Amino acid sequence: MLDYTLFLSLVVLVSVEHASLAPAPLQIVNEELTHGEAIRDVETPLNLTRTNFEHLENLSNRSRYVARSCKEIMDRYGEREDMLDYTLFLSLVVLVSVEHASLASAPLQIVNEELTHLEAIRDVETPLNLTRTNFERLDNLSNRSRYVARSCKEIMDRYGEREDGLYFLTTANGMVYQTFCDMTTAGGGWTLVASVHENTHYGGCTVGDRWSSQQGNNANLPDGDGNWSNRNTFGTAEGATSDDFKTPGYYDIVAEDMSVWHVPNNFPLEHWNLAAILRYHTSNRFLRLYGGNLFELFKRYPVRYNVGSCSNRGPAVPIVYDHGDKESTKMLYGPNPRAEFEPGFITFRPINNERAAMAICSGVKPTGCNTETYCIGGGGYFREHNEQCGDFPAFDWDRLGMDQGWSASKEMREAAVLLFYR
Repeated sequence: MLDYTLFLSLVVLVSVEHASLAPAPLQIVNEELTHGEAIRDVETPLNLTRTNFEHLENLSNRSRYVARSCKEIMDRYGEREDMLDYTLFLSLVVLVSVEHASLASAPLQIVNEELTHLEAIRDVETPLNLTRTNFERLDNLSNRSRYVARSCKEIMDRYGEREDGLYFLTTANGMVYQTFCDMTTAGGGWTLVASVHENTHYGGCTVGDRWSSQQGNNANLPDGDGNWSNRNTFGTAEGATSDDFKTPGYYDIVAEDMSVWHVPNNFPLEHWNLAAILRYHTSNRFLRLYGGNLFELFKRYPVRYNVGSCSNRGPAVPIVYDHGDKESTKMLYGPNPRAEFEPGFITFRPINNERAAMAICSGVKPTGCNTETYCIGGGGYFREHNEQCGDFPAFDWDRLGMDQGWSASKEMREAAVLLFYR
């Protein structure tokens, strides 16, 4: 199995303890073991093995501590020993903010703004129970690591969770990973499996363009990095609006529908829902027809240069809007593209006039062939121009973020595209 956890890091800590209790003998042992000479002549303490196991048990208990800092561990659990192996629930801090944002959004917003700007912090009234509530919340969040499920829908159905936030999922092969669950939209149970983030609009198919190619615009690499149809994973859920993200759930979860959020770059997780410029989902269970996920869909419709012509695009699926509508979707793209697509759909594997393939047209169905100006992702080669190669191919064709000609709006250019399954 893949998921056995060993306390290998604790061996070093045992040595640290013995180094402080008996530095001279341990130094001799370490030197002999390092050089491999005369090991048999070194007197080993009779209780060394027993002491190691006892100490490992003590150290392993530290994984049960629930705290966000060493100060909290000291105050709450009375620890006074310097060590490397205290585990902090730093990843859960965002979820604490989620709770407070929903329960008392205004006061917490004030606190966050003050802390951000480092102004007049002393004048902000901090709730008296903030620290206590954090501990209670962290205790609850730490319990999520015990859930056994392959999707957010299974967590919702099996454990009754109804709160948006970070959860741990397990693949069919036993790989555990963390991702964001949308437990509220259209009945909830949506699993974040990927995000497409454009890291730079200057230069095509450069480092960071994981959803097209990081190896330049190259006809000899028609598939580019191939991440639409492989098992490569990257990024973190919390950083999904700051960099590309892909989980094992992308290929492991068997789903029926998709949800898509366009969230401004670098927005923190607790604000994704409200900050999104566009949110929608499908409702006709279309993924059943294509293997249950995008991994299988793109096996059938490869995102590859010269795989077909403009008329060979993949499926176009009707969508249900959660935030936005057809008119607002239309206005997110440039004036010229608006004449060659129909809003109200999500479309897969479009192909442009020059036979370059893209992955997804978000919110629209192409009726023309200049799909590089309003569809994302791609293979490794765009014949018309090097600058078209990239995760957001030619969204800035007529100047960056100017909403003129073929160029998309600044809002669309500077938003990550989050992909969910259910």
